[in-house]
Order: sequence, then structure tokens, then C-alpha cells
Amino acid sequence: MLHSVIMAGGVGVRFWPLSRRRQPKQLLDLLGEGTLIEQTVARIEPIIPKGQRWIVTNREQMAMFREAAPEARDQRFILEPMGRNTAPAIGLAAIHLLSEDPDAVMIVLPADHRIENIEEFRRCLMTAVDLVSNSDILATIGIEPTRPETGYGYIQVDRSSKLPAENAFRVKTFAEKPNMELARRFFESGEFVWNSGIFIWRADVIMQQLAEHLPQWYSGLQEIAGALGTPQEDEVTKQIFGSLKGISIDYGVMERAPRVVVVRSTFRWSDVGSWDEVWRLIEQDADGNSCRGNTEMVDSRNNLVLARDKLVALVGVKDLIVVDAGDAILICPRDESQQVRAMVEQLAKTGREEYL
Repeated sequence: MLHSVIMAGGVGVRFWPLSRRRQPKQLLDLLGEGTLIEQTVARIEPIIPKGQRWIVTNREQMAMFREAAPEARDQRFILEPMGRNTAPAIGLAAIHLLSEDPDAVMIVLPADHRIENIEEFRRCLMTAVDLVSNSDILATIGIEPTRPETGYGYIQVDRSSKLPAENAFRVKTFAEKPNMELARRFFESGEFVWNSGIFIWRADVIMQQLAEHLPQWYSGLQEIAGALGTPQEDEVTKQIFGSLKGISIDYGVMERAPRVVVVRSTFRWSDVGSWDEVWRLIEQDADGNSCRGNTEMVDSRNNLVLARDKLVALVGVKDLIVVDAGDAILICPRDESQQVRAMVEQLAKTGREEYL
């Protein structure tokens, strides 16, 4: 009754110029450890029976995954006709699981995390599975913060409500990505963990919560459920997704649900969400530079440089990101790496589709 659901529909615009429509973030080997989708699949396979491993994505990316990531070929695919954020994607996965397994327990995982201490990661997951298997609890994994961070959402833990399961607590509040001043307050309080975006719950329970908090989406998903396995399935799914607004599972359900539990992590984690995070994760030289490819440095510190065939030489600079994709080069301050999305939006507005 245990199923994994890997969310793998996005492009990863903050990793432009390497991440493109034809090569989404999940198929990048950003750290020299294999692609992100391969790592995600490998982490979960030992605890999930074959036939109960799913990937939610779109038709174009499914073909890419099957071709480029051998580990993904044994996964079952659930296809979104268009992106509508995480709540609809999770609901779509839930109705597929329930059509085969009324007792399905879902482990929902983003496809683009880096995790160390894999056995500890699996142990945290199974702690959460034990909590939700025979209850209406919604569980998530909270990451012990190592610094003030503005790129992650936060979860406030109710320390007075420790549950029998190890490191499990009730949730007080969810907080959106903060500014630096608030991030420092969160970090120094010791009451907050990073929101990992990893969720564990019964499929029927998440559908009940969708019915209560997102009734329009629940009704639409029920209509899709009635069409599963019929010639009308694709058209009904496309119609429902096209008619309703997207919303995240955090905002749509988790912030409103009555019984939410967080399991505090005991493993090292990164959502690999920006080039600045890649700088933190790639081995640095004595001057704090993280480099791959054909590079040279003179009097330069704390830079991330990803080069290809031509030499990339830095002289007298610090705290930069330089990424050579062959047909495009990104240069930006490390602390502005979250703004790469704005460049992708500008390229779309100016009609430079060949770079997207």
C-alpha cells in the first residue's frame, strides 16, 4: 500500500542557461553525481515495491526521462496536460493511486533534491509512514536549518506537542519565504525548520482535505477519476486543468488542515534551488571558488564557474556566478542568483525562444 510519487514537471528556470525546455533541471548533472531524477529514483526504490513508483510530469518530459535516465524507465507515469502547481498534481496522482489501491499511502517527493545520509532519509520517511498509515494525519519532513535562508519556506514546530514517534511534532504555522531579517529571527529562535516539500499521507485523506479546502479542484479531480481508463481520459484531464487556477499544496491545504505533523530531519538536504546553492555544494578551492571545466583564476574568491571547451578566466573578482552553456553565458552576483528567473521571463518577452 506504499507508493512513491515524484513531482517532475518543471523546467527549473533558475538554472538557466543550462536548464531549457529540451533539457529540464531534473536531467542536469549539476554536482557531478548523476542527474537529479536518477538520484531521486534511486533513493526511494529500496522501500517502494515495483509497480508502486510513480512520476508526475508532462508528455514531453516523460519521453526525455525514459531516454536519458535509465532508472526512470521502471517508473509509472502520470501526465499533466499543463502545469497547475503542486496541489492539482498531487490530487491527480491521488486519484490514480486510489483507482488501484484504496489503502494507498503516498510519499510525495520533488525530483530535484540532493540528500546525504540516505539511510537516515529513509528512516525519517518510514517514521512518517507509521504516523499516517492508520490516521488522518498529514505529515511532512522538516529540515534542520543550518543558516538564515531566504530561498526556502519555513515550518514552525510546536515543541510542546512531541508525538510518540521520534522527532515528530505538531505544526504551529507555515511561513512563506522570508526576507533576511525574518529568516534570521526564524533561525535564531530554534522553533523553525525548512519546508522540504516532501509529504506523506494516505491518498484518501489528502482527497478529503482537497474536498474541504479546494472544492473546485476536488470536483474536477472526481470527474477525471470517472474517466480514468476510458478514451475520454486525456480530454477530460485537459479540460479540467485548463479551466481551474493552479495553487500550491502548502497554501491550498497544509496551511489550513487541522492535523499536520512534521518529522524533523536527521539527514543533510538541499533543494538545489539556485546557482548559489550549487556553489555551496561543489567542492571549493582554498579561495572559495567552485569550478568545473576549463577555468583559471587570479586573485578571485568565492565564485562559481561552470565552463565548457573555451577557457573561462576570472581576474580580481569575487562572489560571481559564471555559467557557459555554449550558446549563452550567464554572469551574475551570487546573492542575486534567485533573479535568474527574471532573465528567463525577459527572454520570453523579447521573443528569444531559441534560448529557452
